[in-house]
Amino acid sequence: MAPGGPAAGPLCRRTSSGGGWGRPGPPPGSGYREYSGEDVRRIFHIESLRAMGLSLREIGRALDDPGFTPADLVDDLIRRTRERIAAETELLIRLDRVHATDPAGWEDVLQVLALLRALGSTSAGTRQRAALASVDEVPVEALAQAALGEKDPYVAGALRWALSRSDGGAAPLAEGLGSPVAAVRERAVRALAEMPGREAATLLREALVSPDAVVRGRAALTLGARGEAAAIPVLVDMIVVGSNDTDAADALSVLAGDDAAADRIASLLVGRIGDGTTGQPARGRLTQALGGIPGATASRALADLVGDADRAVALTAAYLLRLRGDG
Repeated sequence: MAPGGPAAGPLCRRTSSGGGWGRPGPPPGSGYREYSGEDVRRIFHIESLRAMGLSLREIGRALDDPGFTPADLVDDLIRRTRERIAAETELLIRLDRVHATDPAGWEDVLQVLALLRALGSTSAGTRQRAALASVDEVPVEALAQAALGEKDPYVAGALRWALSRSDGGAAPLAEGLGSPVAAVRERAVRALAEMPGREAATLLREALVSPDAVVRGRAALTLGARGEAAAIPVLVDMIVVGSNDTDAADALSVLAGDDAAADRIASLLVGRIGDGTTGQPARGRLTQALGGIPGATASRALADLVGDADRAVALTAAYLLRLRGDG
């Protein structure tokens, strides 16, 4: 036990780093300093605050300044930690993308890094040149990320072109379809619409049930042009609401390539025309779309509509019948 009797605090060996953290008494001849219970608590507090990332200056302020507000310092620590995590995450993503190109040497690594920097440039021209570089040199994940965030229409077109010629470009765009940002969802479906392959087609089919009408419509127009009947209900809905209704009607005409498909489409259009909740403008658009559907079902429906109470619908039906040679 150190001199001073039972009331003395714990003994700690004197070290060059220990002095000044606590407030130990003078060292006795044995070379040990004596620390009080308050000294030990202070040391533990110091170590705890250092573990939170505080500097020694901040620790001193936290422990000695009566007017110090801990919440402000904690808020600042949270901000700095988030910034550090974001920077480390960005670095990890960059390293993964470089690794994905399987570089053979440092020249390849530097080339990929240069292209990645160019894709993030503030210059639209620089971004476009990077997008038009060889798809083998630009990681597909980087192209997809750039395409989802690109606002310049020319650069966006170049990025979609690059993605359409890359392997595995559809998968990185899938997350964009579920983005909380409408513009990102639209960029994702536009990029997928220009991509060949089963993976992109599968994602477009899934997009037919998206809660976003723009995403549904773009997917339906693309699939309809490819002859996929799954797009028919969405195309009919587009005509009803007047969203790209002319393009939707053209897609339905393409899909009505055989008698069974033509009869199904005509029946769907007639059903919406006769729906009591469908307003006058929508009934007119549906009638016009019906004129582009071949077959007896469409012709009979147009003949019935010639007597419709809505004069605009009746006149449109009569005109379309004459064009078909049925009037």
